[in-house]
Formats: sequence, C-alpha cells, structure tokens
Amino acid sequence: MTYYLYHIPGKKIGVTRDLEERVTNQQGYEPHEYEVLHESEDIDWISELEINFQKAFGYRVDMKPYNKLNNNKMKINVTEQTTTFPCPVNKLKGRLMDNIGLTWETDHGNFHLDQGTISWILKNVKTSQFSNERCYVYNKAFSRYYDNHLDHRLNNAKQAVDQYNGKTRSGALSPAGTNEDSYECCDEKNPCECMSQFDLIRRWAHERGLYDKGDAKTQTLKLMEEAGEICRAVLKDDRHEIIDGIGDCVVVLTNLAELIDMSIEDCIEVAYAEISNRTGKMVNGTFKKD
Repeated sequence: MTYYLYHIPGKKIGVTRDLEERVTNQQGYEPHEYEVLHESEDIDWISELEINFQKAFGYRVDMKPYNKLNNNKMKINVTEQTTTFPCPVNKLKGRLMDNIGLTWETDHGNFHLDQGTISWILKNVKTSQFSNERCYVYNKAFSRYYDNHLDHRLNNAKQAVDQYNGKTRSGALSPAGTNEDSYECCDEKNPCECMSQFDLIRRWAHERGLYDKGDAKTQTLKLMEEAGEICRAVLKDDRHEIIDGIGDCVVVLTNLAELIDMSIEDCIEVAYAEISNRTGKMVNGTFKKD
C-alpha cells in the first residue's frame, strides 16, 4: 500500500492513501492546486516525515501522527438521521480525543473529528433510548456546524458548484453555498430541539433575505447603534433594556459573522483561545492583562 505526503500551499501538509478521495473529493482541491512531496509504502517513515514537514513549513502539527490515527478506532453506526457512538456520554470525550482524524460518510456529507467538531458533538450529544451505553448526534444538525465553518466551505466548493448546477439535486443555494432547507429543523416531531440559538437566528435572518441583500457594512453600523442603546440603558440603570440590547448585539454579531463567511461559533472559539490563558488583575473595575 502506498502512502502519499501531499502539500496544499498555504493550507496544510497531510498524508493519505487516496489523493483523489481525500484531497479532491473531500477537501475540494484539484490536482493542480496541490503537490505530492513524497510517497512510500512505509507508514511509519511517511508519518514521521509529515510531522517534520508540518513543523518546517509552519503549519498546524497533527496531535497524532498518521500511523497512530487508526489505533482504538471507534466503530460508529451511521443511519440516515444519526451517528451513534459505542460508549456512554460520560466517556465520549476521551474516546473522541483518541480518534482525532477519524472520518465517516453520511447522507449529509463527510464528517471528521477535530477539536472543533468534538466540541460540537459534546454539546449536542444525546443518550440512546435503547441503551445508556450508546449515544448519538443528528447528522443534519451536525452538518450545520460544517455549513458555517470556513474551512469546510472551501473544502466543499466543488460540491456546492455541482449542487448549484443541479448535478446533485435541484434548488437554489443560500449565500453560504448550502441548500435553503439546511435552515430547517432536523427533528420535525420536536421542532428546533436540535438547533442552537445561533441556528435559529441564522434561520430567521435567512428567511428574511438578510444574507441575500444585506452586507457587512450595514450590520457593523447596526452593531454600533445597538451598543449605543446598551450604554444609554446602563446609564439609566434600565435592566430590561440592557438585556434587550445585549441580545440585539448577539443577533447582529451572528449575522455579521455569516456575511463574512464565518460563524459566530468560530469567532467565539478564536476569542476564547486568545483569552483562556491570559493573566492580569482588576484595576478600577477593569481587567488589565499582563
């Protein structure tokens, strides 16, 4: 079996056994957009080379080398509606972390495990009604995470074009490159049970044409207006108006992120990553970082 060490300039370095499936079909890069650096039948050698090249090029270094990804591989069960994991919820995080890099195919697209998707799974997982030793997530809800994740949009550009041209299915696309019914709830018996508040905001905005006709500049001005209302409410000690203003700002920020091809969840993750280890002290009611 041959393993290929490939390089997508400015993006990443990785290893795969199938360049067409992994790089072209899953990630959306045509052959002229990447290069093969090395190929070998020695998985250990190519795995070590991948880590060394990732460091040398300054890319993100995989938490586990390629030759370790299949160890303790979970045997997940995939149906049209759900992905089920063979462990209870209280043990799921460890199992997912042990399987970073794992990929699987569903009717709603190809999913994979990384820090971002693991975080989403843990927030949305449900215990199986048939066994406490199993848990699951809804595939359509999971696909919404990808719909609002910039890297996934880029990797699936080819699929979006095919959809637009009617090769996969008919129907107009939303600005993010997803079908309009992506904004519908995945659980018709319990409407919106599987959707986050951010999902509901995006659906509301989509239905009103904000993503079709709005732009980042108008949303930024709207944000300043809402922030000003919060300031006035604070000065008047009007708790109701403060709460309303904060909520309005969250709505505007959610839509602003969408209009620049990001998601509010991604922006929050970036911000938290920056502040999580920040140290400092309170001075006159304000936190000053070291």
